[in-house]
Amino acid sequence: MSELLYSQETHRLIGLCMEIHRGLGKGHVEIIYKDAVVVELRQAGIAFEREKQFEVTYKGVVLAHPYYADFVVWDKIIFEAKAVEGLTSSHVKQVLNYLAASKLQLGLLVNFGADSLEWKRVIL
Repeated sequence: MSELLYSQETHRLIGLCMEIHRGLGKGHVEIIYKDAVVVELRQAGIAFEREKQFEVTYKGVVLAHPYYADFVVWDKIIFEAKAVEGLTSSHVKQVLNYLAASKLQLGLLVNFGADSLEWKRVIL
């Protein structure tokens, strides 16, 4: 059986998100959770970029409006935070688009808005 892509890294990120969910609970707007993610990543000494921009091209032309991924962690994982009742296929498609634009392989989609923390690994 093969190992999941970046399993140790995603496990660590999910643990940090659980800490945030325990501390803040549900019901905050998305930006509050993203700010808390920054605190946790910094305290853990994890390399990240917030609101990383990725160009989108169409027929060889760079389009005027880029994608902005919430976070890129360790230069290899797209981290997308939500604060909604439940994750949907639209959220997964959003992460897939970010992965395609970034040329990265793994996205971690996390929802802080549910009673229990929700997450999905998204692979391109």
